[in-house]
Formats: sequence, C-alpha cells, structure tokens
Amino acid sequence: MSSKGIVLIVVLAACCFCIGCVERKLTIVTEPSGALVSLNDEEIGVSPVTVGFEWYGDYGVRISKDGYQTLITHQNLKRPIKDVFPFDLLADMFTTKIDEYTWNFKLEPYQQIQKDELIKSAVSLQKETLAEPNKPPAKKTKAKQPKPVVEKAAKKR
Repeated sequence: MSSKGIVLIVVLAACCFCIGCVERKLTIVTEPSGALVSLNDEEIGVSPVTVGFEWYGDYGVRISKDGYQTLITHQNLKRPIKDVFPFDLLADMFTTKIDEYTWNFKLEPYQQIQKDELIKSAVSLQKETLAEPNKPPAKKTKAKQPKPVVEKAAKKR
C-alpha cells in the first residue's frame, strides 16, 4: 500500500472519531408558571419544562392550569438551514452542539360565562340541530326600510 493510501485511511478514520452529535432541547415557559404542559397529547411536565426532541415540524400544544383558560394550539418548529443536507454533515462533523428553542405562552384568567349567555347559546345550538339536514340555517333578516320617494320636478317650458 502506498503512503498516499495510508494517509487517506488515517484521515478517514480520524473523521469517524471526530464526528460530533446534536442535542436538541425545547423549553416551554408559561405566564404564570406551574401549568401542566402536553406536546402531541403527551404530558411532558409542569412549566417551565425542558424536553428533548428529535424532529422539527408541527407540534400540538396543550397548556392547563386551575383558574386559567386551557390553551390548545399548534406551534411549528422550523428546521434551521444548518440542519439541511449537506450543511448538516459539515456542521456536525467536528463539533458537539446543543440546539435550544424556547416557546413562551401567556394564559388568560378563566372567566365564568353568565347564565343568560349560556342559555342563549344552548337554544341557538338546539335550533341548529333540529334544522333539516340539507336546509341551510335560517338567515336573520332585517326589517325592510321603505324606499325614499323622489318626486320629479315639473319641467318648465
């Protein structure tokens, strides 16, 4: 084997041992803290909470706390350009890196619905369910306003 072949093998072996790894972390912070956090229907803990993840994309987020309205939303975690082929190979080859992301959420205080509003809503939903299936819901019509009468002036000769 030539000296060039040996050098090539040594360089390739060194690259294999120098390959870094990536650790990805997502931290969810809520205002107020202490809310129960679920990602994709899996409870991950009480905020502020940090969890490791392996893929980018859309995450279903559910946050709940007594005395506050439950927040159900989706968040998109976009893949950075450094994690797209071939940049990811070059970026990961010689370093160990930690990608950290933070999502912040503000919870709204729970507001009790007034009894009258709740009854109106229930009656409205009941009417919708009793409507014929192929018939569109009744539209609210306004009382017709009489058209203004415009008198034409007599022509002068």
